Amino acid sequence: MRILVMGGTLFLGRHIVEAALKRGHNVTIFNRGRENPSLFPEIERLVGDRNSDLSALAGRQFDAVIDPSAYRPEQIDLALSALKAPPKHYTFISSISVYRSFPPAIQYDEDADVLLGSDGYGALKARTEAAIQSAMPGFVAIFRPGLIVGPHDPTGRFTYWIRRIDAGGRVLAPGRRDRRIQIIDARDLAEWCLQMAEDKVNAVFNAVGPQSTVTMGQFLDQCLEGSQGGAQLDWLTDEQVLAAGIEGWTELPLWVAESDMDAGGIFYADNRRATGRGLNFRPLAQTIRDTRDWSRATGEIKRSPLLVQTLSSRKEQATLAHFSGF
Repeated sequence: MRILVMGGTLFLGRHIVEAALKRGHNVTIFNRGRENPSLFPEIERLVGDRNSDLSALAGRQFDAVIDPSAYRPEQIDLALSALKAPPKHYTFISSISVYRSFPPAIQYDEDADVLLGSDGYGALKARTEAAIQSAMPGFVAIFRPGLIVGPHDPTGRFTYWIRRIDAGGRVLAPGRRDRRIQIIDARDLAEWCLQMAEDKVNAVFNAVGPQSTVTMGQFLDQCLEGSQGGAQLDWLTDEQVLAAGIEGWTELPLWVAESDMDAGGIFYADNRRATGRGLNFRPLAQTIRDTRDWSRATGEIKRSPLLVQTLSSRKEQATLAHFSGF
């Protein structure tokens, strides 16, 4: 297939391009040419700006578009109007952030209520979904992932835990050891994107990790395996972490207080529709190992607008000292 990837050089888009090339597709990428401009020299690169300059797409035709970067409905209209004709299939990477809320311990599927209006990232993603479905009814696959992880992650969320445990010492581990989490390796999501595009699937999917099979304790224990610093996990309850004024999801990635009425159930996404259509997951240990290898090889994470401000060592150690008494 002739595939256009919107972006294609940063994180998920990068893995999508790699998966497409391995599957023998003819790939074109469209981006601003700022991130990793020397990546994929063997493919066609179109330079522009999806918000203001799509002239490089004028008159072009593609069998499929895979779009991991749109977050405003007008971006879809601009892209489709620039092309000579609509593609035969459009894959849009949305987000579970489109859902209205995540009440504690309540499972949600793709029919859960989404945010209204256009205020904020989640609501804009929901409007973008609607724009694609309106423009190309019957030819759209929409994926709603949660936390996407793995090598080349620019957010530093998943990588925070690997780097922190590698650094050694007392590590603040939040909440219950047996609280389940859901993550998805970008490479698994990328492979599945290609499969759905090839099959021209028209559906909405929660593209999230395995259900009830990975806990926070298991994740951190596996981070300890192969680490260099002899780290020790010190578990604090949700209440203790909240009392310390620590922000969930940013300062402590993968943690949100389970009592939070809006976000406590974020890891309860039902992924059976996706797994029923072939979404598979590599072992968590492999994702951790590959991310650690990439992290060690690259050194300091590149500064990016997507990089979150995680917990400082000073605040972490002060919190542990306060609640442990030493």
